Amino acid sequence: MASHRRPKKPSRTRATVLTATAAMAVALSAQAAHADTKLSKSEAKDQVDKLYEEAEQATEKYNGAKEQHDKLEKQVSELQDKVARGQDEFNRMRGALGLIATSQYRTGSIDPTLQLLLTSDPDTYLDRASRLSQLSAKQADTLRLMAAKQRVLKQERAAASSKLADLESTRKAVEQHKDEVQGKLADAQKVLNQFSEKERAEITGGDQKSGGAKSGGDSGKSGGDSGRANRSETRPNIPAGSGHAAAALAYAQSQEGKPYEYGATGMSTWDCSGLTQWAYGQAGVSLPRISQDQANAGTRIYDQSQLKPGDLVIFYGDQHHVGLYAGNGQVFHAPRTGAYVRYEAMSNMPFQFGVRVG
Repeated sequence: MASHRRPKKPSRTRATVLTATAAMAVALSAQAAHADTKLSKSEAKDQVDKLYEEAEQATEKYNGAKEQHDKLEKQVSELQDKVARGQDEFNRMRGALGLIATSQYRTGSIDPTLQLLLTSDPDTYLDRASRLSQLSAKQADTLRLMAAKQRVLKQERAAASSKLADLESTRKAVEQHKDEVQGKLADAQKVLNQFSEKERAEITGGDQKSGGAKSGGDSGKSGGDSGRANRSETRPNIPAGSGHAAAALAYAQSQEGKPYEYGATGMSTWDCSGLTQWAYGQAGVSLPRISQDQANAGTRIYDQSQLKPGDLVIFYGDQHHVGLYAGNGQVFHAPRTGAYVRYEAMSNMPFQFGVRVG
């Protein structure tokens, strides 16, 4: 008689292999679909341009947080030094009273007033010591000074503690904006990695390493090739009576061809506001660090025809990009990651207004 056995269930190992095989098939199908939907160069350019713009927005936030962090760090250091000096002075006062107490102890007794003077809480003592007839005028003056010094120390310690909390908050903001910038740049690189080197140059702008303008001419400036990065950084030839703006432009031009780097303030790399701040500083004018603050550093000019060489020019609605007007509808600036300090047509970016400094 034939036996009727039930079909054998697949083993757990076999089921796992089948599941893994199915997952791999799905992954391969997804990869094939992704290959079929590769971005066009036009689509990639739109994505990369957007990511670079967002990276620059985050860069100015990073610059602002970094500037605030550095200021707070300096304030905390000064407060801590002040507290340390005040504590040393307070200790010297207590030491002087201790010497008197030691002298009295050697003679066989310590004035109870001095015992009270040496308490760790001079504030409490002041409330009680006024009733002690044996308190000398000199001892009373010393104690009052000690009590006042202790109150000041308490206030300064509280201020230092508050500043330390602010410092930690700005440190976290710096790291957050730094991570945001790096994330945007990494995303842009992922898009570019889908293309050949030649295609990447076309997507990001083939003029990057030549430094020329994308459109509208470049006023006779061909921009910086690889040799421009070694350009002399000595004082440029500035015409007499040219003013701060023209002098700032001349200084900035000495940096032509150097690469953009977020958060950089020279001398080998620059970001947009770092370059303008340095250029005006060389011309004897102090500018704030970030573009949004530089936008308020002088008189605003909304008519491009009224701009003069060296005026600050602000771009984008949130004012996250700044350069120097170079004449003939050109801006001289540090553009963005992957580009070099160069001349460019102002029409390539959404102009907001100019700023005449001083």
